[in-house]
Amino acid sequence: MNITFFYITVTLYLSATFISIAYLILRNDKIIGVANKTILIGFAFHTLTVISRWVEAGRAPFANLHEVFSLFSWMLVVIYLLIHLRYRLTALGAFVAPFAFLLLITASLLPKEIIPLAPSLVSYWLPIHVGLAFLGNAFFAMTFLFGIMYLIQERYLKSKKVGGLYFLLPSLDILDEISYKCLTFGFPLLTLAMFTGAIWAEYTWGSYWSWEPRQIWSLITWFLYAVLIHGRLTVGWRGRKAAIYSIISFLILIGSFVIIKLYAWGAHAVFK
Repeated sequence: MNITFFYITVTLYLSATFISIAYLILRNDKIIGVANKTILIGFAFHTLTVISRWVEAGRAPFANLHEVFSLFSWMLVVIYLLIHLRYRLTALGAFVAPFAFLLLITASLLPKEIIPLAPSLVSYWLPIHVGLAFLGNAFFAMTFLFGIMYLIQERYLKSKKVGGLYFLLPSLDILDEISYKCLTFGFPLLTLAMFTGAIWAEYTWGSYWSWEPRQIWSLITWFLYAVLIHGRLTVGWRGRKAAIYSIISFLILIGSFVIIKLYAWGAHAVFK
């Protein structure tokens, strides 16, 4: 049943993507209203996908890359809906829907069989550690999207040719503000994920840190976003510099995640 819900979700996110693109072209508020409702319905089916997978597997749905990408997409849409509820950014869905769809398409290409957890992973720490990590990454994904939106809007302003997406995108100040708020949520979540992972590792393997690729790149990612937080708070990094840094940091995060999942060893190598 979870696979049926999964493909319904894929179809709805794809539909929302096309409807959102139509909104960007036609600039009709009624169209984006339909797109947002389609995303909401897709999210409902996505939630059913995650729950049914959890029930059918008898464990948290984090055991392979199909489940991980689906969960990441779900968390991204959760954050989008919360931001939309608070700020009513009509154009944001046109950026989130394609990204959520891309994550699900990636998940659809990966093995979907329900597999048992490795004995070392059967722990209440699993949903805590992985949930914190991917929720933090979902907030970083939003900073990535807001960074892209910022650069697009800034280009319109610098060219002094208002048109196209200029009237659809929020102001630079709003984009920068919400991006920073997402960063202030994502960074503590990543920090907590690293702490819970270390505690879990000590409990299971007798060592807080074993210098696995995933641990090393998690630390690198943590430092990247720590530098961005520090720069914003002390040096006044804002606007274009912060947007570019957010984009680069997230691309490094995603790139390292994919590569490590393909070539990792150690405890994290079980997530295939």
